[in-house]
Amino acid sequence: MRFPGFPKQSIPLERGYPLHLALFLLTIVSTIWAGAFWGGHPVRFETLPLFISTFTSGIPYSLSLLLFLSVHEFGHFFASLYHRVRATLPYYIPLPPLPLFLSLGTMGAVIKIRERIPGTNALFDIGIAGPLSGFFICLGLLIFGFLNLPAADFIYTIHPEYLSPGGIPPHPQGETLSLGKNLLWIALEYWIAPKNLPPMSEMYHYPFLFTGWLASFVTALNLLPVGQLDGGHITYAMFGMKGHKKTAKIFLLFITLLGFPAFLQLMLSLLKSDAAPLIPQLMLHWSWSGWLLWAFILSRLIGMNHPPTDNDHPLSVKRKIYGWASIAIFVITFIPVPFRVT
Repeated sequence: MRFPGFPKQSIPLERGYPLHLALFLLTIVSTIWAGAFWGGHPVRFETLPLFISTFTSGIPYSLSLLLFLSVHEFGHFFASLYHRVRATLPYYIPLPPLPLFLSLGTMGAVIKIRERIPGTNALFDIGIAGPLSGFFICLGLLIFGFLNLPAADFIYTIHPEYLSPGGIPPHPQGETLSLGKNLLWIALEYWIAPKNLPPMSEMYHYPFLFTGWLASFVTALNLLPVGQLDGGHITYAMFGMKGHKKTAKIFLLFITLLGFPAFLQLMLSLLKSDAAPLIPQLMLHWSWSGWLLWAFILSRLIGMNHPPTDNDHPLSVKRKIYGWASIAIFVITFIPVPFRVT
């Protein structure tokens, strides 16, 4: 494979096709399984027809999620090929159907860059290609999901108990997982205005909306301007090493402050302290304790700094425009409180 303007020699590429294929097939199975669970039809083994019908109900979720992950990672991959940077094909990471808080059937997908990035242009293009291409899939899933909602009584096929007095939760029995909204969701909800839109506590039963929501959440996480995340690559290329360091510290402080009130309430509740109700409700409304975990992962495991390229130089105006577009995508996909349990 050659690109115009390159010497007539093979593009450097790591090959491990059997492993990549095996992980991809396992991820298909695990995401279909997870999709059946979230769709309200857990896989059952009593008879073969029942197994097939319950298992295949997770296919829309699986295909939607894998489409987003694949487009995102192959965006990075093809940008690496374009700049002749040695890279692997995507490694898909299957996650067996475990009784976890949010078992999605996969932990995502990654490619590995096998050599130092040659220059700022290559760093920027490789960093932005994934979230930019993945965002269009995310947008398409959300629009399709909003425009193709099932009838309002669909939720009763999954939860017939909601027909009883009391209706759709928050319900007196048990806990309810509710998804948060970002600016993109709020805008599409307003413009499309579906009449039969379910509450956010039931959104995970709707595969296209759920995967679109997941895609926007993952896009925002990848665009965090910290370390060697996609957002870190973009920030380093746009603002240099000093600008990257300042931005990374600011965002680490931001997500720490965003997570602290909810974490403090959780700790006080576990200790059965009388001080727990004293935390202002407005602070708790905009707080998710998971951001503290992310702050720890970013600062201690992933790292805050970004290594220099072989040739750091200013970006062109065109690339800077794309860079600011990625910052806008981060703003509209970021969810201050992604999950809330009531």
